[in-house]
Parts: sequence; structure tokens; C-alpha cells
Amino acid sequence: MIDIDRPSLARGTARAVFLVLVAALWVVPYLWMTLTSFKSLDDILAAPAYPLPSAFRTDAYREVFTSIPVGRFLLNTLAMATAIALLQVALALPAGYALAKLRFRGRRAAFLLVLACLLIPPQVTFVPVFTMLGPVGLVNTMTALVVPFAVSAFGTFLVRQALLSVPDEIIEAARLDGASELTIVYRILGPILRPTLAAMFLFSFIYHYSDYFWPLVMTTDDSVRTLPVAVALLSEQGTGVRWHVVMAGNVVLSAPVLAVFALAQRQIVRAVAAR
Repeated sequence: MIDIDRPSLARGTARAVFLVLVAALWVVPYLWMTLTSFKSLDDILAAPAYPLPSAFRTDAYREVFTSIPVGRFLLNTLAMATAIALLQVALALPAGYALAKLRFRGRRAAFLLVLACLLIPPQVTFVPVFTMLGPVGLVNTMTALVVPFAVSAFGTFLVRQALLSVPDEIIEAARLDGASELTIVYRILGPILRPTLAAMFLFSFIYHYSDYFWPLVMTTDDSVRTLPVAVALLSEQGTGVRWHVVMAGNVVLSAPVLAVFALAQRQIVRAVAAR
């Protein structure tokens, strides 16, 4: 007869129930948004709290794709978010390496400056950045959307903390073999920190993919406008807020992020487990 450890079984059940409830907090709003996108406006106005549509309709999605050039805006958004994430990873590696492994005067002050940058919200700096980019004709350009975010204080901090666990002997051995500092950073330490860099890339990509404020400030036409700004403008077309169209636009907006997260979740788990 199998002896069942009842306390362990109870703890496992309680943990599973807790995780299901936490997951529901994240899944239910998205499920509600998706179901609402298949409703008609009359269904929403008649029973806003009722989750299921009387009949599944795709009119809202057709209106989204006919109201705005979704393909162009999505391409702009993906290009912007990917470029920012790649630049942040590429620049955070040498910055974190310098703060973690190199000995130089002012290293502690530089690290404290990085920490101070984490406390400053980007909305505080948008006025001086805008006044620098505007006079040189960079409004409505991809450069203005990408360059101000090329360096990430959070990414530098994350890489620095990860490198503290890497033995110095690996770096010394590479130097004895004649490896340059760039070779050490990108060809030796880069693969070692792959889970951390993948998690950093994902965090950066999701944040800037969903960013509404800065693209709204720096774009005034459709040439480089991003999808979050365009989806927000859907609510301003016509009379009243067409909630089914807005929800359909948000479903289209969030689908690429969910796909990227699904592809990178294993690296995130490895990065968290490594800490």
C-alpha cells in the first residue's frame, strides 16, 4: 500500500490552486478582450458585463484592417522594438562587463549613476530629448524612435549582476590566449549570458513594442507611426467609442508579443533559475 504524504499533498494542491488563480488574473482580461472583439456594438451596449457574444462576428477585425494600414504600422513597430532591443543588448554587454570585471577609478560612482538612471521615468526627459531631435529634422524618423533608447540602465544593471557570478579565471584564460576585450565580451561572455540576454531582449522588446507615449510625441503622420498609436486612434473615428473595434485592434496588437514570449519563455525560465 502506497503511503501518501498528506501534508506534502496539501501543500502541492494549495500551490497549484494559487498558481491557477494568479494565471487567471493575467489570462481573464485578455480572454475578455478577445470575446468582446467578436461582439457587435449593440451587444456591448445592451449587456456590457456579459462575456459571451450573441453571435461571433468578425466585422470589427475587417474594420480594423480597412481603417488603418495595419501591415505598415506593424512593420514599423516591429522594426523599432527589435532595433532598440538589439542595441540595448549590444551596448549593455560591454557596459556591464566594465562595471563587473574591470578595475578603474570611479567604477563605484559609475554604477551608482546607472542605479540613479533607473529611478528617472522616461517622461521626465522627453522635453530635452525632443528639443535636441526636433531642430535637426529627426521628427517622423525611425532614428528618433530608436536612438534615445539605445542604452538601457536596466540592461546594464542586469548584465553586471549576471557577470558577477562568472569566474574571473575564464577572462584571464582568454587574455592569456590573446583574446581582445571585445572578443571576451561578445564571443566568450555573450554565450555564457545567453539566458540573461534573451530575457533582457524580451523585456525591452515588449516594453517598446507597447510604448505609446514616445511614438505619439515623435510621429505626426503615417510614415513611421507605430501600431499602439494607430490602435488608440481607432476610438476617435466616428461617433462614440466603438469598443468592439478597439478590442479587435488590441488583439491584433498583442498577438506578435504573445508569439515572441512563447518562443523565448524557456530562456526566461533559465535566466530566473540561474539567479
